[in-house]
Formats: sequence, structure tokens, C-alpha cells
Amino acid sequence: MISRYSLPEMAELWSDQARYATWTKVEVLASQAQALLGRVPDDALADIRRAAVPSAARVAEIERERDHEILSFLAAFCEDIPEDSARWVHLGMTSYDLVDTALGYTLARACDLLIGVVTRLRNVLADKAVEHWATVCIGRTHGMHAEPTTFGHKLAGFAFAIDRCVKRLAAAREEVAVGTISGSVGTYALIDPFVEEYVCAELGIGAEQAPSQVVARDRHAQLVQAVATLGACVEQIAIEVRLLSRSEVREVEEPRTVAYQGSSAMPHKRNPTTSERLVGLARLLRGYAGTMVENVALWHERDLSHSSVERVAMVDALIVAHYQATAAADLVAGLDVFPDRMRAAIDQTNGLAYSSAVLADLLENGTEREHAYRAVQAAANSAVSGGDDFGTLLRAEGIDIGPLRPERFLVRHDVILKRLETLRDKGHQA
Repeated sequence: MISRYSLPEMAELWSDQARYATWTKVEVLASQAQALLGRVPDDALADIRRAAVPSAARVAEIERERDHEILSFLAAFCEDIPEDSARWVHLGMTSYDLVDTALGYTLARACDLLIGVVTRLRNVLADKAVEHWATVCIGRTHGMHAEPTTFGHKLAGFAFAIDRCVKRLAAAREEVAVGTISGSVGTYALIDPFVEEYVCAELGIGAEQAPSQVVARDRHAQLVQAVATLGACVEQIAIEVRLLSRSEVREVEEPRTVAYQGSSAMPHKRNPTTSERLVGLARLLRGYAGTMVENVALWHERDLSHSSVERVAMVDALIVAHYQATAAADLVAGLDVFPDRMRAAIDQTNGLAYSSAVLADLLENGTEREHAYRAVQAAANSAVSGGDDFGTLLRAEGIDIGPLRPERFLVRHDVILKRLETLRDKGHQA
């Protein structure tokens, strides 16, 4: 992923040098396990432990001659080990015993980073939702004015959606944080299962239950599907900010730095560029998810078709999602909210937002439904076409109505607030 959409703590996990450091860790742990079994001499183990992580430049130099990254890594690693000891490195293992076990370990760390920022996004949303629970605004369906709601209610829906994303990512982490050290076709023919058990336990990951040569790729597909769903949930937040930021609406505005400039030609512009960026990144994440599903089916016990895809799609998906969730949390935390504009939006249609309350009152007072609906609709149509006050038109038709206030729609609203406060409190306790 380009540096523009990468944060260093996530990007560093996927650097070549970090990968070789993790491969070194796996090889050393495997040698330790073999030594416990009496298969690697103690002096050889000491030499293996002392060996430095080979540089990415050296591995690349050897790979130009050998055209095989794992063999090139092992050659570079063994350059720092006496020859008599180097022969014990990678004992009984095949390439993907190393690659997939290291990958499971790295994915666990990447998931932890991602879950951390997504949890922050959830907490920021919950806090902001409680803050604006009583900030009345117009609800919209089909993009049109519907009934009054509150801005806090809108944010609460987003907070619960992100909470579900946290749960999906946690479940995906459990499935993907696994390794295998089982040999060329997964039969443990040349390696004791204890080595796998020992290495995976030391890394804090699980083991594939029935390995072929690799960890099953449905696990990785599940993770990127969860990431894509997160992206869509962030996109929903960003779209709402974009819609509410339009000049004729201006109920919210993105946080701005003092350096902000919105247009090269129009100095007045205050474009929702962060939200637009979040929407674009969600499109990338959906594309990666489809690509990763294609990786599930491999030939026989394994082929290499998944490798090139994972180096791009899976890595980029995690880097992009980490960036997107971080940017979304910053956006929500600094969002400017304009309650007066929200209230003005309710009033701008001269009372039309209260039509359902008027209809409900008529029905409760015994008016036949079709008659009541047509009467209220006729007054609404007149208000739209003539610009008259909806309530005045109803009273002129002899329809007795009470005060038209947003609070009429919020009498049972706090049942949702209690759920929201529970979510918020969970985040603070964590």
C-alpha cells in the first residue's frame, strides 16, 4: 500500500525486514523444540540462537541467483551459523511450515492493532452519541424529510454497527492466528507433531487441525470479509457526514486544520474530503475481499496461486482498514455539530414533519383510516405547493391538533439511550 494510506505501526509489520525477523523467530523456536526431542545438538542450538536476522538486501541478493525466497532466506540466515550447526536449521520442515506459521503470528498482531483502533472508533461514536442524545434533527428516509429524531440516535446506530465489527474481527483473529509445522503434505512424516505444538504455543497461536501443506485459506478470506464489512460500516458514517455537510444542509462539518484549503480555484470551499476518502477506501476493501475468496480453492495439497494475491490483497486490506478506522475515529471526535441548523431543518417544511403524529391522533380519536390519511395528505400537499403552514391548513379544515413539537416523537426514545450507555460504559471499562 502507498505510504499516503499507511500508518507506520501497521505497515512495519509487513515490511520485508519484519517478515525475515519473524521467520528467524520461527526457525529458532523449531530448533529449540527439536533440541528438546534430542534431534538437534545443544551446541548447534546455541549457534542457531546467536544468529542474526538476515537483512532484506542480502536475501534479495541471493534470491536473484536462486529464484526462491525461502531458500534464499535460509541461505542468508545460515551464513551467520557455523556449517556443522547450520545443517540442523529447518530440520524436517517444508517452506510453508515456516511461511504460514510466521504469517499466523503476524496476522494475530495485525488484528490486535486493527481491533484496537476500531474499538477506539466505537468508543468515540458512543461518547458523541450520548453527548448529542437530545440534539433534535430531522430523520430522513429515501433522502426526504421523515420524522424528528436526534443526532445522538444516528450516531448510536453507527456505534453499535462498529461494535459488531469489533466482534467479527475478534472472531476472524481467532480463526486466522494459526500455524502448521507438519511437512510437505501435512502428514508429520519427517517431523514430530511436538515441534508444531511447541512453536505455536510459544508464538501464542493455534495450529491447523488437518493441515495439507498450508493453513486453509478460508481463514484468511474470513478475515478480509470482516475487514470489508468494517469498511462498509465506516463508509456509512462517512456518507452521512457528507450528506449533512452540503451547503444547503450544513448540520455538521468535518474538523479542519489551520492549513486547510478546499479548492485551488474557489477559496470559500469547505469540502468533506476526509469523508470522501473514507468512502473510496471502502471500495478498495470490498475488492480485496472478493479477491481473497478466490484464494480458498487450491490444487490438491497446495499450489502457489494464493501467494502473490496475499502479498497484495491481504496486506493492503489490513493497512487500509487500519488507516480508515483511525481517520474515522479522528473525524468523529472532532466533528462540528450545528444544533440550530438541525432544528431549522425540521421547521423549514412548515410542520410537515409532524404529519404522522396528526394521523395517529385522528385514528385514536375514531376517524376512519382512509379518510384520516387523505385529509392529512391533502393538507400536506397544499403546504408543499402553496408554502402555507401545515398546522394552519389542518385547523382550517376543522382538524383539531395539539402542539406540533419534535418531543412528541421522542417520548420512548430513552430505551435506546440505556442500551447506548451500556455500550459506552463497556468501552470505558475496557
